[in-house]
Amino acid sequence: MENPDLATYADMQAPAIGPVDMLGQNLQLLTQILSSQQQMLDQQQEWREHSLASFKMPKITKEDDPEAYIEAFERHALVVWLDKRYWASQLGSLVVGKAQAAYRALSREDALDYESVKEAILYRLEINPEHYRRRFRAKKGHEIRQPRVLLQQLRDLLDKWVSPAGHDREALADQIILEQFQNDLEERMQQWVRQHTPRNCEEALRLAKAFSASEAYYHRERRSQGPSVAAP
Repeated sequence: MENPDLATYADMQAPAIGPVDMLGQNLQLLTQILSSQQQMLDQQQEWREHSLASFKMPKITKEDDPEAYIEAFERHALVVWLDKRYWASQLGSLVVGKAQAAYRALSREDALDYESVKEAILYRLEINPEHYRRRFRAKKGHEIRQPRVLLQQLRDLLDKWVSPAGHDREALADQIILEQFQNDLEERMQQWVRQHTPRNCEEALRLAKAFSASEAYYHRERRSQGPSVAAP
């Protein structure tokens, strides 16, 4: 059992913590917190400066596709962890000609907003819904007439061209793409696919692939057996 006299003596010997000492401890703790926060801010600033310095891209040229260039810009900015607050000014410094004029015409506030800068540049270069409509309807080059590549490009162009309202958007979009997909196929493949009246894009794609496989088989047989093999 503890001696009450000894406990009383220990309490008398323990130094009392007064208001001044408590205030000193609180100030010391607050100083440590502020110092830690300042170190974090310094590290963040150093990281931002490093990402800004490491962001290097060539200026856009007349031969570049503006839309593809901006997409490459965004990917590169994400890779180097460039703070998005700097995206607008960086893009503005890389564009030339009409795009540069569009950037300079923006207000100070809009020039700091990346989406506003991007929208202004694309609008000035006439990359708008009408631009995508013309590309959607235009005859495609031979290099993208492979059925799967062609179908994907039409889907991408339609998505940028129009956004129909309502729950049947996907069905409407599929029919628009189906029409253009058949128009853009090679002539013989186009005739064969149309004869089978596909109801949607996937059916048209299967028919186009079947036609391609049939032609490939025919050419292999012709090489191996001579010109007597009938065309499909």
